[in-house]
Amino acid sequence: MSEYTAKIQWARSEGETFVDNHYSRGHTWEFDGGVTVPASSSPHVVPLPYSVAANVDPEEAFVAALSSCHMLFFLSIAAKRRYCVENYTDHAYGIMEQDQRGKTAMTKVVLRPKVIFSADKTPTREQLEKLHHLAHEQCFIANSVTADVVTEIPMA
Repeated sequence: MSEYTAKIQWARSEGETFVDNHYSRGHTWEFDGGVTVPASSSPHVVPLPYSVAANVDPEEAFVAALSSCHMLFFLSIAAKRRYCVENYTDHAYGIMEQDQRGKTAMTKVVLRPKVIFSADKTPTREQLEKLHHLAHEQCFIANSVTADVVTEIPMA
């Protein structure tokens, strides 16, 4: 068993009434390594100026966590199979909508990784699909969510 922690901190700004629902949703996420991330609700959920568009919102973090976890397993699997990855870029996105229970939820996350390998050894399309499938199967975050997680591999 492993345990992971984060400190989430928010404070009412001077002059904000709060009970009128007109208050900043800006807050911070602090992690054990010392990184502090400015966070907020999404402007899609809480309108400006009460959300902070420049800050990371939980929905973006959810998509990033899935993408990052997938990538880290992909890189590990590729290295074990002696494929040298030069670059990995994913323009992932998530869809939030009502699920079958009528609850607003992230129902789908689409990973769109573009992987560049060194010229000496490049996987075939079938091998690349298998690498991504194995990464998805091993990803702790993907194994923890109910949203569909789809990997769209671009054509070479």
